[in-house]
Amino acid sequence: MVIRSLIRGRRGAVAARTYLAEADGRAQSPLETRSRLRCVDGRVPPDALQLEVRDDDGYLLGIGDLGWRGPRVIAEADGRDAHGTPEAVFADRRRQNRLVNAGWTILRFTWQDTLRPDYIPETVRQAIAAAQRR
Repeated sequence: MVIRSLIRGRRGAVAARTYLAEADGRAQSPLETRSRLRCVDGRVPPDALQLEVRDDDGYLLGIGDLGWRGPRVIAEADGRDAHGTPEAVFADRRRQNRLVNAGWTILRFTWQDTLRPDYIPETVRQAIAAAQRR
């Protein structure tokens, strides 16, 4: 609400109000936001951001960037800075294995993937359909 009052009367404020409605502070990177908005535009919006997945004992198996809880699908937006080191790659693999073993489908997207508007939502749609057939 504060931002709305700060931009009132400025050039581009009307268009900016539309974008503000899509803002979500839970995103941890521009890539996560871009991936989420591709899903929203593609009519497969995630029902959770920063989705915590726990086992029956409450142990945290991992946190997914974008989540669809019903079909148990998680999309990860893998930026080079946060996921580019060997240590990060190994940690991502271990976390992915824990989540897959708990019954989740994990999708991984990069900035390049966001350049094709249809790619991310179509991939998510396919994963949801596959999960619903199980």
